Amino acid sequence: MQSGMRTVVAVSLVVAACGPFPGAWPLDARRGAAAGREAMVVTASPLASAVGRDILRAGGNAVDAAVAVGFALAVVHPSAGNIGGGGFLLVRLPSGETAALDYRETAPGGATPDMYRDSTGAVTDAGVVGHRAAGVPGSVAGLAEAHRRYGRLPFARLVAPAVALARDGFVLDEARADGLRAAADRLAQFPASARQFLPGGEPPDAGSRLVQPDLARTLEAIADSGARVFYAGSIAERIVAEMARGGGLITRADLAQYEPHWREPVQFTYRAYTVLSMPPSSSGGVTLAEILNMLEGPEPLPPFGSADHVHRLTEVMRRAFADRNHYLGDPAFVTMPVATLVSQAYADARRADIAPGRATPSIEIGSGRAEGMHTTHYAVVDGEGMAVSATTTINSGFGSGVTVTGAGFLLNNEMDDFTSAPGQPNQFGLVQGEANAIRPGKRMLSAMTPTLVLDPAGRLFLLLGSPGGPTIITTVAQVISNVIDYGMTLPQAVAAPRVHHQHLPDTLRWEHRGLRASTVRRLTAMGHALAERRDYSGEVAAIMRTDRGWLGVPDPRMYGGAAGY
Repeated sequence: MQSGMRTVVAVSLVVAACGPFPGAWPLDARRGAAAGREAMVVTASPLASAVGRDILRAGGNAVDAAVAVGFALAVVHPSAGNIGGGGFLLVRLPSGETAALDYRETAPGGATPDMYRDSTGAVTDAGVVGHRAAGVPGSVAGLAEAHRRYGRLPFARLVAPAVALARDGFVLDEARADGLRAAADRLAQFPASARQFLPGGEPPDAGSRLVQPDLARTLEAIADSGARVFYAGSIAERIVAEMARGGGLITRADLAQYEPHWREPVQFTYRAYTVLSMPPSSSGGVTLAEILNMLEGPEPLPPFGSADHVHRLTEVMRRAFADRNHYLGDPAFVTMPVATLVSQAYADARRADIAPGRATPSIEIGSGRAEGMHTTHYAVVDGEGMAVSATTTINSGFGSGVTVTGAGFLLNNEMDDFTSAPGQPNQFGLVQGEANAIRPGKRMLSAMTPTLVLDPAGRLFLLLGSPGGPTIITTVAQVISNVIDYGMTLPQAVAAPRVHHQHLPDTLRWEHRGLRASTVRRLTAMGHALAERRDYSGEVAAIMRTDRGWLGVPDPRMYGGAAGY
């Protein structure tokens, strides 16, 4: 250990099996957290977390570390980390000033509202797999803009760790190897993807070293020339050539015109805590506000994990998602009643028709009268109190499946996040409205929910976010409620079983073994349609203030990592 560096303390993840969780719930002690007196980084990859920590130790601030982590994840977490997608970043300065950066992808100039419908009006898979599924990437522009406004170290210094990881390779862990195995059929459809991720025609095993020389050269060019080379230089030329190769729509003009946007965070209170999250084009902050505001009624919440607790969660989720799917979209194209939707008065009105012991069929729940996965999350706090909560995505695992030939990075399939056809679900089952229809240059609606929570004294208290499509929002809401309402430790709150409802389809989904059999029976008697997942929901990365500094918690559902000092 270097002189002057504080030891990272491992904190075991302990949740009593006989406590509020079902006895069969397996995520009680699988993973540890990390404690740091001064600073903390939590990501989906231990390698990326170490990159961020090392940037902080070298004198960088939280934004510097977040930028370095963003590029590192493009190498070591290829199913979701990216430079071919987009995201959202929430930053809070030591002064208390906050800002939200929207670097969501945009629809190409040649996009049309019906581009993913066949002659019968049915939605095809062209918005999910292949070149036409890709929106104009925003990640490189977003990370460069965050650095321009708030960074301290030279930009090239922040990209250098990612270059080294791509050039020299890294050892695949079980999670990353499993991801490549699951996506092998999709990746095999595209020659550049097969060459990069399926050496010898097969997905590499855990313990293998994955070397990505094309990606290393791309990252070197970005380190040397900044975002300009991606949007108007040699990398842009490779993207356009790839579009021509596969019949995609992104043009040189689309790339040259792309810009990230700074926005005002959504802000609301929850039981004396202040919550800050992303505004549209993310639906995360507004929908999160509705869920939590509806939970904050005059009556206490039922015991955790009880049928009454799950019923309450389900009913507020279905109402919040009905509004999300009707009202929200890109603010450059749609006028939205955001101030009303995030208000307590509106939530009180929406909550008023929740029956204590009866499920409300979603067909009876429309939008309120409001006039007037694959994704990854990471969180950083530095020694001066600057904080970053960032969520970034290429949508499905490994995005469109298309790797840009000669450039080594995957393109997103975010066009599926638009409303491809009224009344028809996208790959996440979301049935969305006209506000999110495809238009050239428009940002598709997102569920990403990078979030900061301040304690009643106004101090930074909690940073969190998650991947998971629409489950992102409900995951973040449940972790916040677990901490504030149920007094769980952060490791307990993250490990706790989760449920999800998104209005349509009218199904309450719950994690495998996450509900007691008696709870399931009572919910069924209430009229809920239930479906047990065979897997887990979300992958939270969270940091909490403690008396000793910061506690970083990676979700035990995945092989993430926390690193602090």
